[in-house]
Amino acid sequence: MAKLKFQSLPGMYDILPEEQKYFQKIYKVVENIANSYNFQKIETPILEPAELFSKGVGLTTDIVRKEMYSFKTKGGDFVTLRPEGTASVVRTFIEKGMRSLPQPVKLWYFGPFFRHERQQLGRYRQFHQFGFEVLGEYSPIIDAQIIKICYSILKKLGLKNFSLEINSIGCKKCRSCFKKELQVFLKRKKAGLCKNCQKRLKENPLRILDCKEEKCQRIISKAPQTVDYLCEECHNHFKEVLEFLDELGLPYKLNTHLVRGLDYYTKTVFEIINSNEKIKKIGTLIGGGRYDNLVKLLGRKDIPACGASGGIERIIDLMKFENIKIPKTSEKKVFLVQLGNLAKKRSLKLFEELRESKIKTIENFSKNSLNAQLKIADRLKIRYVLIFGQKEALENNILIRDMEKGTQKQIKLKNIVREIKKHFKKDK
Repeated sequence: MAKLKFQSLPGMYDILPEEQKYFQKIYKVVENIANSYNFQKIETPILEPAELFSKGVGLTTDIVRKEMYSFKTKGGDFVTLRPEGTASVVRTFIEKGMRSLPQPVKLWYFGPFFRHERQQLGRYRQFHQFGFEVLGEYSPIIDAQIIKICYSILKKLGLKNFSLEINSIGCKKCRSCFKKELQVFLKRKKAGLCKNCQKRLKENPLRILDCKEEKCQRIISKAPQTVDYLCEECHNHFKEVLEFLDELGLPYKLNTHLVRGLDYYTKTVFEIINSNEKIKKIGTLIGGGRYDNLVKLLGRKDIPACGASGGIERIIDLMKFENIKIPKTSEKKVFLVQLGNLAKKRSLKLFEELRESKIKTIENFSKNSLNAQLKIADRLKIRYVLIFGQKEALENNILIRDMEKGTQKQIKLKNIVREIKKHFKKDK
């Protein structure tokens, strides 16, 4: 078979109608939960200044070093297709003067992001995420609430095989002590690390803790733990987060080597991971944490913040694996059959009348044959068919056929909306 001239790019894919129902389901669940927690929706541009991510996410992260789609515009601006949502939200918070709003500011988003990653299950180069960001509040209750929101979304979607892992990486002060100890430990194990981690050892040893290579994981399991180096403030903050989670009845596992892959995190970090042993490759479903220094780093005063984001494609993969069905909408429909030139002309206006009366109407104006149109209605499993022919058009009548019972009756065209609604009501 000859290769098609044009195909989607590697890691990019088409979201076909059959797949849309999963996106719509997740969007609806996220939107409903966001509204119930008083979050407001935000949409940021897909293109942002490249420096926003190199400065905000971190120069030594894999995202900035290897995965960003960055290029110069015709005007000479160096821009990036957004690889994640938090830095963009913080940029908006600063630029639009949201610090003057009542604090905390609670925002949520849903949309596409881009990273040049190695293709595998759950990893795409154009992918979709939802996210929640709370800016302007230090309290550990916010950390717990963000986690609860994420947990609730997965529960509401019907997923069962997931678990929560949590850690604290402390603040800048206590993390520097931990990094020194970690570097000393890892230098002794350097020969056993993968090539990427050997480079990370000098630049940012914390990134090694995020490595998924098996040989690195064995070394990491014996490495110093972040929680042993927390200052009093960070220790108390983390203790309260866990107490809030206990109060909410959320089960969690303390993962003392969890750091997340972005440099802006401080204190609490967490991941909700797929725990289905039969499909391990899906990995992390939702991840996040606190980022108290990011607003200042990007150019303004200290503003505490906490947030999380979830991978839509990974969640869909798990929903499919767990055989979670999306119920079909029970929306009532009619099929409009038109026969002959006069009926076809008048059918266009009739279709608009039905649409404006909120009656879902399917048609195929390109078909002239009665049998061809009835076959389409039958294939679509539409019970009521409206038959509008030349005779009916001249007499201002229309036929309503019940495909299930095989009966039909003639009514006046002016009564069509009332008659259809009466039929729909009888079917309830």
